Amino acid sequence: MHISRLALDHYRSWERCVLDFEPGVNILQGANGLGKTNIVEAVEVLSTGSSHRTSSSLPLIERGCASATIRANVEDDRNRHSYEVTIAARGANRARIDGGNSLYMRDVIGKIPSVSFTPEDQRLVLGDPATRRNFINQAGALLIPHYMERLQQFTHVAKQRTALLKQLGDRGDFDPQYGRQAALSGLEIWTGQFIDIGMALTRDRATLIERLSEPFSRVYASLAGTDQQVLLRYEPSFDEVMLYDDPAAEISRHFQRIYPGEVARGQNLIGPHRDDLTLTLHSMPAREFASNGEMWTMALALKMALYETVCVDQQTKPIVILDDVFAQLDESRREQILDFARRQDQVLITVAAASDIPATQAHVIDVAALRDHADDDDALGALMATLAAGRKAEER
Repeated sequence: MHISRLALDHYRSWERCVLDFEPGVNILQGANGLGKTNIVEAVEVLSTGSSHRTSSSLPLIERGCASATIRANVEDDRNRHSYEVTIAARGANRARIDGGNSLYMRDVIGKIPSVSFTPEDQRLVLGDPATRRNFINQAGALLIPHYMERLQQFTHVAKQRTALLKQLGDRGDFDPQYGRQAALSGLEIWTGQFIDIGMALTRDRATLIERLSEPFSRVYASLAGTDQQVLLRYEPSFDEVMLYDDPAAEISRHFQRIYPGEVARGQNLIGPHRDDLTLTLHSMPAREFASNGEMWTMALALKMALYETVCVDQQTKPIVILDDVFAQLDESRREQILDFARRQDQVLITVAAASDIPATQAHVIDVAALRDHADDDDALGALMATLAAGRKAEER
């Protein structure tokens, strides 16, 4: 599988951008600030529904615009399809396949699998839990059917429950006879949904981490060339799902115990939004005891484990994104990841300087020239129209 053409409209720093990729290695070369990372990030968003660089979609939209659009023509040995995602500043994000009916964005997630390797990957070991939850969610989008739908449902329910907790904490907002009782009744309903969807999401994540654990340990051993033992462990906030025969009842009792604290703080104190991953080295937390090189290797092994699992699950090689990683790695790790890249169907690499371009056969794209070309509105308009038509234009 490979992307043959990518078009961006009001995406981050690109008012408009159209570029062609080839199978194999593609290198986007240009000085920092030209927008090369934004290009490959758009592929990640189209693939997984989110970016490792931000927790919300609003920063993906060019400042002052109502929406951003990502379009891609995708080919494999048998088929050609066009995919389009529109990211809205307000309202739901939408999508289309082959110019067809409007769909939810989640309906196209995972159809163009990709795995990104970035300078921020070390944060998977060293960073805060939100960074690791984002990795879990991107992996779940690629590997667990209906994962994103459940995640969106949980996020909606969590927001509704939070609003009621804040309302209960501000007694001045209530009608003295009916307001508080109505809020308590609403909280009971939302709590039940919070538990049900939260348990389903917890089970999804437990299954996901179990699938990634074995390849993670094996890949790390092959990269490090040692017998160091590394483990990947899921740390669910709803740990009762793993421990009790009737987890819903136990979680419900837990909510009753923490109710005063939730009202006082106006927030959900337990749930999948507080999940985490623990990476250990010789049974010790890696974030506290691993060296800088060991952390890089663990992060690389985790991404390669995801890549391997997607290959097995979808029977296709994901698009590999290497965003400015060669400048961050030592020579040994550079050669390891370059050897990995040479064996892929398609790789998108960003480099700042020509000296960072790896010694391999590649299609090189000059991002500065691409930026200059973006000023040619007439030519771009024709290209965007052709891309939007997708297969229909080709058939005519």
